[in-house]
Parts: sequence; C-alpha cells; structure tokens
Amino acid sequence: MLTDTEARLRAAAALRDLNHTFVAHHADAEHLDRLTRTLRAEAEALRHGPGRDRLALIRAAREAAGTDAPRLAAALPGSGFEDRAVAGQANPTAVDIEVDFAADEVTATVVLRAAFEGAPGRAHGGMVAAVFDDVTGFVIGRLGEPAFTGELTTRFEAPVPVGVPLVVRTRLEGRERRKLFITGEMEAEGKVVARCRATYITVDPSVFAGMPDPR
Repeated sequence: MLTDTEARLRAAAALRDLNHTFVAHHADAEHLDRLTRTLRAEAEALRHGPGRDRLALIRAAREAAGTDAPRLAAALPGSGFEDRAVAGQANPTAVDIEVDFAADEVTATVVLRAAFEGAPGRAHGGMVAAVFDDVTGFVIGRLGEPAFTGELTTRFEAPVPVGVPLVVRTRLEGRERRKLFITGEMEAEGKVVARCRATYITVDPSVFAGMPDPR
C-alpha cells in the first residue's frame, strides 16, 4: 500500500502530466467542459482536508527527528520541502528533474515541457532562470549552510529547447564572509545554451526555517 507521501508524489506527477498535455493538445468544448467540472469538484473536495503549513511541517519533522535533528531543518524528511516551487516533486507545477551530487558539483537533468514554452520551440527565459535558482540551491543544501538568493544573473548563449533533456551543472566558486558564489551552465544535446552566476547570503538556520532554533 502506498504511503501518504508516495501517493502525494504520484498525484503531483499526474497533475504535471495534465498541465503539459493540456497545453500541448487540442480538445473540443464538450471535453473541456467535462474536464472543468471534474477538476472543480476535485479542488472542492481537497479544500475539506486539513491545510498544509510549511512551518508546521518543519516543526513536526524536527520533533520526529529528535534532539539530533540537523540545523538545516528544511532538509528533514516530511518538512514540506518537496512542496517547494520549481523542483519540489510534490508540487504539480514543478519541473521534471533528476539530481546527482558529485564530488565537486551538482548535476541536474531537467525537461521543460509544453507548459514552459515561451517563443515557439523555446523555453520561457524566466523558467530557465528559475531552474538555475533551484539547482544552485542544491549546492547550498549540499554545503549544509542555510542561505537565500541575493542575486542571480542568467546569460543565454542559444535558444533553450522544450521537450528535451537539459543538463545543468552548478558548483561553489568561492565565498566572502556571508556571501557564497555559485556558477552553473545548462546544456542541450552537449551544447551550452545558458549560464548563470548566483550570490547567496548565508543566514542563521532559524531564519531560514522561519522559526526559533531551539538550540
């Protein structure tokens, strides 16, 4: 039997499929009207369930982990981090992503499907920047130092295609006091199509978690 977490991840993946299929395909008015009624009914049913509060989830995850909980509370299982925008796989508006943590960099494979198309055949530039923001964030998670994005710049070297695997590589380039400098590239079929430079500002773990740190 599926756990609640497994079921939530599967439902989110199905909703992502619906989003992209809706954008990519035509349907007649009858079909769309039927879909509208079904989705509105499901949305109403979901509203009767208990709300999901990220702060409450982090607190519960911290308590479940006990006194040895890591200071980066958002990384704890069940903390709700998988609900986050862009790459949270329990979020139906997220991108399709697989992440690998190598010795000196983070590599992510991302597919930007139909709902993320900007100009015909090209991914929306804002989505490319959002992917960089999230994948550079994996470097922060790997370091175990809570931080927020202070600045993110994206340079486009070529059109970023939709519907094909994009490989994103990011790594820590250096640091200065509370600043962490991270760079990255995005490749499509072996060609660099975009680059990024990000500056993160480290913060106290309690600030990152949005709650007092009990230690």
